[in-house]
Amino acid sequence: MKKIIIAIDGFAATGKSTLAKKIAAALDYTYIDTGATYRAVTYFGQKQNDGEGIDVMQLVDSLSQLKIHFENSEQGQQTFLNDENVTVKIREAKVNNAVSDIASVKEIRDFLVTQQRQMGKDKGIVMDGRDIGTVVFPEAESKFFLTASPEIRAKRRHKEQLEAGNLEPYEAVLENVKARDH
Repeated sequence: MKKIIIAIDGFAATGKSTLAKKIAAALDYTYIDTGATYRAVTYFGQKQNDGEGIDVMQLVDSLSQLKIHFENSEQGQQTFLNDENVTVKIREAKVNNAVSDIASVKEIRDFLVTQQRQMGKDKGIVMDGRDIGTVVFPEAESKFFLTASPEIRAKRRHKEQLEAGNLEPYEAVLENVKARDH
């Protein structure tokens, strides 16, 4: 059977990743979490300055040093940045609170879109994130867009964070979801 690209777009915490993982598993396709790529770059920027904010120009100048890849494990997909497993670190509150600003930087978006397109060159992928069906793979054979109210999405994200040990209050998560929408 001919392999295709499946693009799943939508707002933060609508279940894009959950759906994408299920589709990828059912079709034996590769799942690619683009949100994790933006989170990895954000984490790298924070690490460059010992967690004291991000120097965006320094980060942009360092993009060529970044190598992001994914590996499947019994614990699910793991995200690696320059061979460091950053799966847990990129879901921490300080990354959550900075990722939208970093994702809005044109040079960073261009860098990651190029990487994401490379990941899908052989097709047989399910990619989730924002702008996947419009910017990254406008030619994708199958596209979905998911949405839900900010309150429902914040509840989903808050539950995920609590399960990961992040005790950020629901109200802060809701504000983050609304800010990311904006």
